[in-house]
Amino acid sequence: MTLTTTPFGPTGRDVTRIGFGAWAIGGSWGDVSEADAKATLSAALDAGMTFIDTADVYGDGRSERIIRDVLKTRSDRPFVATKAGRRLNPHVTDGYTPANIEAFIDRSLTNLGVDCLDLVQLHCPPTQVFYTPALFEGLEALKAKGKIAAWGVSVEKVEEGLKAIDYPGCASVQIIYNIFRQRPASLFLREAKARGVAVIARVPLASGMLTGKMTKDSAFAADDHRAFNRHGEAFDMGETFSGVPYDVALQAVDELRPLVPQGATMAQFALRWILMSEAVTVVIPGARTPAQSVANAGADALAPLPASVMAACREVYDRLIAPHVHQRW
Repeated sequence: MTLTTTPFGPTGRDVTRIGFGAWAIGGSWGDVSEADAKATLSAALDAGMTFIDTADVYGDGRSERIIRDVLKTRSDRPFVATKAGRRLNPHVTDGYTPANIEAFIDRSLTNLGVDCLDLVQLHCPPTQVFYTPALFEGLEALKAKGKIAAWGVSVEKVEEGLKAIDYPGCASVQIIYNIFRQRPASLFLREAKARGVAVIARVPLASGMLTGKMTKDSAFAADDHRAFNRHGEAFDMGETFSGVPYDVALQAVDELRPLVPQGATMAQFALRWILMSEAVTVVIPGARTPAQSVANAGADALAPLPASVMAACREVYDRLIAPHVHQRW
C-alpha cells in the first residue's frame, strides 16, 4: 500500500500522514502480548506507514524495545519519535534539567538500539517548563552532540504549543486534535504551518470513542486508562476520551454516524477529518491488533470530506462538546 507522504517540519525527512501510535503496545490499554504487539507494528509498516511515535514511559520502555526488535528484522527505516520527561517523580518543572533529559535520552537510545534519536519530544511537561530557555538550549546541545537529530514537544494545551514554536529549534509539536478537540484549528495550526513546524495529531480517535464501537455498557480492564483515568486520577484527564464526559461523547458519536462515508468505518472517517487540515503533518492512531493497523492505514484512501460534512462535525462539537473542553485545553 502506498500512503500519502509529506515533509516532517525542518528535518529533511518525509513521513506518511498516517503513522503508528505505540502507546497501546506498551501499556495502559489492557493486556497486549509481546507477540501481538510486534505483529501489530509489523502490520502497520507492511501497510506503508513510515512514522512511529512512542515514549520512554510506555510500559516503562517496553514500547521502545518492541520497536527495536521489530526494526531489527526489517530493511525499512521509519522515522521513530520518542518522548522524555514523564519518568520524573515527582513530575515537576524543577526536574526538567538538561542533565535529567540527557539521562532519559541515553536510556531511549539503548531501548531503541540506535546511536541517534530521530526526534525526542518533551512529554507534556508542566506549563512553566516552556518558559525555561536553558532547557531548550540543552536540547540544542544534544543535537550538537549527535544524540538527537531533532527535538519537539508534546503538549496538553494550545497555549503551550504556541509558546514552544517561539523557540527556533522546535521541529514539531504533538497536540490532541480530533473531532472532539477542535480548538487547535482556530490559531495554533495556522501558526505552526507558517513557521514550518511539523504537527503530530495525537489521541485522534478520542481513546477509541470515535471508532463508534463503545456503548454505555462497555467495560475496560483495570489497567486500561479508560477505566482508571476518566477524571484525571493518574494524568491529565484530556488524554482519556479527550476529556469529554462518557455519556456526552456517546451522544455525539451517535449524531456523527450518519456523516460517515459509505464503505468507511467511523474510525477512518475520524482520521480523514483530521487530515483535512494541511497543517497536520501526521496523525498517530494506536492499534492493538494487525487488523486495526491495516484499517487505520485505509483512511489514507478516503476522498476529502465535503464542506457540508465538516460543518456538521463543527455543529456537533459546538453544541455538545465545546462546553466541556474548548477553554480547558
